[in-house]
Amino acid sequence: MHHHRPATARGHANHGWLDTFHSFSFADYYDPNYMGFSALRVINEDRIEAGAGFPTHPHREMEILTYVLSGAVAHRDSMGNVTEVPAGEFQIMSAGTGITHSEFNPRPNEPLHLYQIWIQPSQPAVKPRYDQRRFTEIAGRQLILSPHGEEGSMTIYQDMRLWRWTLDVDAGEQRYPIAEGRRIWLQVVRGNVEVQGLLLHAGDGLAVWDDAQLTLSAIVPNTECLLFDLP
Repeated sequence: MHHHRPATARGHANHGWLDTFHSFSFADYYDPNYMGFSALRVINEDRIEAGAGFPTHPHREMEILTYVLSGAVAHRDSMGNVTEVPAGEFQIMSAGTGITHSEFNPRPNEPLHLYQIWIQPSQPAVKPRYDQRRFTEIAGRQLILSPHGEEGSMTIYQDMRLWRWTLDVDAGEQRYPIAEGRRIWLQVVRGNVEVQGLLLHAGDGLAVWDDAQLTLSAIVPNTECLLFDLP
């Protein structure tokens, strides 16, 4: 079974400095039918104007992933991390027992485009931690998050795996086996892809459950998806 979440149906808010789309209920956007999916709680696609951003604010009991598509994030947190996350890099924080952090676009003339994703942890009250990584850009599936850092991935306190999947038209149909009882969320980051017979565009999401496999075919070159394999 599957459920298509079109990009155009997402929650939307434009604050001038921030243009944001919400796949699930967040902030002033509330839809009881979209409160999350399995351990996924937030998938926000944000565009932030030059010099703007989020001042220091707290988090607890959440795994927070940021994927920068263009521009850069200037990050500062209560763990002592002061970093910049440029385009193509991933950042993961375990908020655990509590952190504060700020996120800004440090570029004077370039907008920032990112995905921020919140995942509910399977363990409460963990010690806060931080990791940041650039993965070699290759065609096909690449493991970004896993419970034990398999295949050089970053670790997360949840029984889930996140794959970045880059697809080209000449690769033909690709398959991903779905283990019994697992749930899949596919978020299209760039391009167009046919999944389970549906045409998906950038910003679209697809929830899949009770299926044995996922089948994907890129419609345009350099299509990129995030595949969440969830409990």
